[in-house]
Amino acid sequence: MADLLSDEEIEAELPAEWERDDDEIVRVYEFDDYLRGVNFAQMVGEIAEAQFHHPEIIIRYSGVEIRLTSHEEGGITGDDIEMAELIESERDA
Repeated sequence: MADLLSDEEIEAELPAEWERDDDEIVRVYEFDDYLRGVNFAQMVGEIAEAQFHHPEIIIRYSGVEIRLTSHEEGGITGDDIEMAELIESERDA
């Protein structure tokens, strides 16, 4: 089990482009077409399975919203930050 991060830790560790929304961290990725977003969501799902840390994924026509929180801890932990960083690294690859 991971410990909840303080407000200061979240602010310091939150990857660029990600925002805090109460007890979640959130980012919307924009795509030129729907299938690119679907493919991205598939990649995020594969990362989530490997990490055993599953985000909420909302697929829209031109974007995919990713929401991360540690439900068992009731907020944001280092696991959420790590998952966001993994998604970012794969998106940029």
